[in-house]
Amino acid sequence: MSEQYRIERDSMGEVKVPAQALYGAQTQRAVNNFAISSIPMPERFIRSLGLIKAAAAKANAQLGALESELAGAIYAAALRIADGDYLGQFPIDVFQTGSGTSTNMNANEVIARLASEQLGHGVHPNDHVNCSQSSNDVIPTAIHVSASLALENKLLPALQQLQLAIAARESELSEQVKTGRTHLMDAMPISFAQELSGWRAQLGLAEQRIADTRQRLCRLAQGGTAIGTGINADSDFAVLFARQLSDITGLDFSPAENLFAAISSQDTAVELSGQLKTLAVALIKIANDLRWMNSGPLSGLGEISLKPLQPGSSIMPGKVNPVVPESVAMAAAQVIGNDATVAVAGQSGNFQLNVMLPVIAYNLLQSITLLANSCTALAETAIADFVVNKETIETNLARNPILITALNREIGYSKAAAIAKRAYQERRPILEVAEEMTDLDHARLAQLLDPENLV
Repeated sequence: MSEQYRIERDSMGEVKVPAQALYGAQTQRAVNNFAISSIPMPERFIRSLGLIKAAAAKANAQLGALESELAGAIYAAALRIADGDYLGQFPIDVFQTGSGTSTNMNANEVIARLASEQLGHGVHPNDHVNCSQSSNDVIPTAIHVSASLALENKLLPALQQLQLAIAARESELSEQVKTGRTHLMDAMPISFAQELSGWRAQLGLAEQRIADTRQRLCRLAQGGTAIGTGINADSDFAVLFARQLSDITGLDFSPAENLFAAISSQDTAVELSGQLKTLAVALIKIANDLRWMNSGPLSGLGEISLKPLQPGSSIMPGKVNPVVPESVAMAAAQVIGNDATVAVAGQSGNFQLNVMLPVIAYNLLQSITLLANSCTALAETAIADFVVNKETIETNLARNPILITALNREIGYSKAAAIAKRAYQERRPILEVAEEMTDLDHARLAQLLDPENLV
């Protein structure tokens, strides 16, 4: 047993810890207590904790709260966490204490051990690594920091990639006119470029909404310590911490205007989750449009052919399905579900502390990852290389009875409706029927009913 475990002590007594673990007693107690899901806290969240501990060490050194050599060792160890070097040392379940204290102490213990090894003497996880901090301001700060970095480095680049892919196809397909649809029924003509521009506009608006929320996401709870009063932290700590974190990350962080609100509520996280949900809804719309346009190949719309990626059936040979739009729709559905979780969790700010912080972090970061990967998948394996089936599109467009709408001012709605009905029943081009049922000559009708003139 002595070869497998060591004995660690905390304020509650002794606990057995795996001999090779860098963490200590409080982490092990959490591992023992929270066997709920086997889902650890997200990597990006853990790495953000490393950034926070590094910035705090620098600020504490500036303020004289930590001796410079000690602060330097903590800083170096924390940056190793930020680099992802010791992710296996963070085993605590997402579903843990609602403040995230267990994960904050996990980071404190690992960093303390690494710093102790560097210095050759003990570094205390609470007194030194957690100096001027509380779990109650560290974890809300880590939610904001990890989400900000995930947006900056993952989601926004992927969202821009998808918009660029759509814009490229708009330019390529600017002359291709197709049948528009409302209620899934034939409607007036629309160009591919116009249809795709609608998708791109949705994504652009989603990007704007997220950018607006990012301003509030960069305002941090750090410095409020336990409940927002800043107990045990220098009054200048919040500003110096934000400055150090900004230098490390390249983002513009600042203290929250009201630290009581920043610790007791998670309104900004709820706001961001709502913006992510809106993007998810847009991606489902785009994915479903692609699926409908690709439907067939013989008995569906058959307007486009998505790139074949894999066999579509275990029993029907030759079947190929729109797998990427389907996967994107499922990922977006998960994001919508995650938003419900974040909304419920956001309501749990009882008096001076929200007590569902870990699950907010988990769902928010998962949503960002799902959306980023979905944008990339759509851009690279659906939008970039779908093939337009021109013959099918032009045949259907010529027979579209709704083209008669263009004659309303010439012959009136009732006469136009009769022509449309007959053209549909006889499955004939609207131009032929209109020529038989009106006094307008062929040239005039051709001009009025030319789909290119109607878009």
